[in-house]
Amino acid sequence: MEYFKVVMMIFGGLGALLIGIHTLSDNLTKIAHSKLRTMLNKTAGNRFAGVGIGAAVTVIGQSSAFTTIMVVGLVNAGVMTLFQATAIIMGANVGTTLTLWVLSLGDVVTTTFLCTTAIGVFMGMFSKNEKVKSIGNALASFGLIFVGLKFMSLAFNKNLFPDFVGNVQGLLTSVTNLNRFGASFLLLFIGILMTALVQSSTAVNSIIIAMMTVTGGGTAITGNAIYFLIIGANIGTCVTALISSFGANPNAKRAALIHFMFNFFGALIFTVLLLAWEGFADTILVGLFKNDPNLQIAMFHTLFNLICTVLFLPCIKIFVKIANFVIRDKKEKPEKVSKTTEILAELDERLMRTPSVALGQIYQGAGKLLSYAMETMNRAFEAFVAKDLSVTENVQERNVKLINANRSMVEYLVKLSATSLVMDEEKTVSNLHYVLNDIVRVGEIADNFTKYTAHYVNDNLVFSDEFIEMITDLHEKTKNLYALSLDTFLTKNKKGLSEVDKLEDEIDNTKKQIVTMHIQRLNEGKCQPENSSVFINLVGNLERAADHITFIAHSIE
Repeated sequence: MEYFKVVMMIFGGLGALLIGIHTLSDNLTKIAHSKLRTMLNKTAGNRFAGVGIGAAVTVIGQSSAFTTIMVVGLVNAGVMTLFQATAIIMGANVGTTLTLWVLSLGDVVTTTFLCTTAIGVFMGMFSKNEKVKSIGNALASFGLIFVGLKFMSLAFNKNLFPDFVGNVQGLLTSVTNLNRFGASFLLLFIGILMTALVQSSTAVNSIIIAMMTVTGGGTAITGNAIYFLIIGANIGTCVTALISSFGANPNAKRAALIHFMFNFFGALIFTVLLLAWEGFADTILVGLFKNDPNLQIAMFHTLFNLICTVLFLPCIKIFVKIANFVIRDKKEKPEKVSKTTEILAELDERLMRTPSVALGQIYQGAGKLLSYAMETMNRAFEAFVAKDLSVTENVQERNVKLINANRSMVEYLVKLSATSLVMDEEKTVSNLHYVLNDIVRVGEIADNFTKYTAHYVNDNLVFSDEFIEMITDLHEKTKNLYALSLDTFLTKNKKGLSEVDKLEDEIDNTKKQIVTMHIQRLNEGKCQPENSSVFINLVGNLERAADHITFIAHSIE
């Protein structure tokens, strides 16, 4: 019966801990959703900025695996380079140390944080403000982490469960009685295995803190032995990112490999250090925190990640070269290239864990689609002016690719809608559906132009130089509107909307003038009646294209 209670307390505590970490990550991400994409975009080529941002994002996400998976997704989408990704991954390992410091602060702090569970729940229940609710849920989740830690600590309490604790102490003593190398590598393997199973090094390190009750501050696991579990946990946390890279492009696999190399080489250095220097723990860690083994664990975890980052930060280019050498680019046959990726990079579902970053990917993709649709329309218009029917097939092929890419983006948005979004993100997703529809309409207008060209050529229509000059001017204004609208859309610069509206009004007025002049010339017998439908439809389609482009700019409101 005692063992059943212990198992239930350990698994119940671990479950509460994992749910707490996951929910805390979700709610902190919601609170900081508008900042995450901005932070990740600021890395540029600065490795120090990358480390700082990687640490900050990990503190928000409460998991280095969370950050690494997101980075793998960004690399897979072509948004981030391997150089940038490597710096952020190193920073993520530093950022993950903060949680362990908080968890190791002792019973008084633990009891205090337990109270945040109730406070957070009430905030979430009674507040109507979405941000306050997210803050309340984050506080409740934070408290739940300490509930889990407390339960696991109680399971290892020798006063409550003397038989279980005695057996665990005996087992740990047996491990440390092995030869020093055997015990170290066994504990290293256990750390890797445990973290690979629960997919959270924070959870495993929390279990280690709970086990310190059993060791009585180091009586069952002596010397450096306990720290091999932590080294193993750091390697085990790479499993999640490696799994997430399956099926991704080579660059994304390289990012996951770099994460593994960082932790593996770091583990190698510290394994040699701990085996060569038997007094490391007593000299460094016990000297700093003599009577608090929990803080000793937190300090070792910090030293491991901080020292590895300092050592490896100058070597980012070497890591990238090794990753490029190990994972080679595959030469794909043309028929195997997807129609979607001919226009834009694959939409990565890993980024859905951070909706603001996923939406950033959609914005960039929508910008590329609009550019592709506009280029298609330009080709079709120029073919009309040149009376060139040979472009028709190319326009149709491009529209098929545009529709396929658009469908992929719509499917991605539907999946994103099923995730936990804040109100602003829900509004953005809704607006993006309209944006994608407007982009397809621009492609359809290009197709219409090819039909007008067919009439122009096959029916031997004749248009005056004056007409060609007028529609060319209208087309140039539409191109200028596109450039202004695209910049406004991608930068979300609402100040640019007034210029967009001004230019769109100018296009509307120009269209009205052209049609009025055409009707006047028709009445005067200066224009052939059979030209009328092509003339009016062509001008009307250019004005419609301007409307759709304007709608895209206004989607940022």
